[in-house]
Amino acid sequence: MSDTALETRHAPLAGSPLHTASEELASRNTGMAFQRTRMAADRTLMAVVRTSLSLISFGFTIFQFFKRLFDQKLITSPQAGTNFGIALVVLGVAMLTLGIIYHLQFMHGLRRERKAMKAEGLIHAESVYPISLTLIAAVLLLLLGLLATASMVFNVGPFN
Repeated sequence: MSDTALETRHAPLAGSPLHTASEELASRNTGMAFQRTRMAADRTLMAVVRTSLSLISFGFTIFQFFKRLFDQKLITSPQAGTNFGIALVVLGVAMLTLGIIYHLQFMHGLRRERKAMKAEGLIHAESVYPISLTLIAAVLLLLLGLLATASMVFNVGPFN
């Protein structure tokens, strides 16, 4: 028996239940891959949030520590410590800003690709992409970091 005859004999016919089931399974697997990719993007943003939070809180603590030492007349100039603290907070805010921008761009591209695949009939795209709670937390932390920076630099605000 030739290879061509063997392939023809064992290949499912278009429209047969086996062909339809295979396409359905591939469509569902691809849809699940989109969900896994979305969750991976959220985990990446969470890593950025953790690192930024560490930088912001450590920088603010250093700033406050040197300011208190100066207020108690234990040091003559708090400039080096306070500048280092401000630099850490600014670094944390900048990192968080870039992380949020990257996340938004990535999610926009993922949604665009998913929409194109749905239009081509390759996936069902029945599940929704809810707003990311990680993104909400990141934006709130960014606002808090900006407020802390303004408070440290201009000696105004609730953290002074």
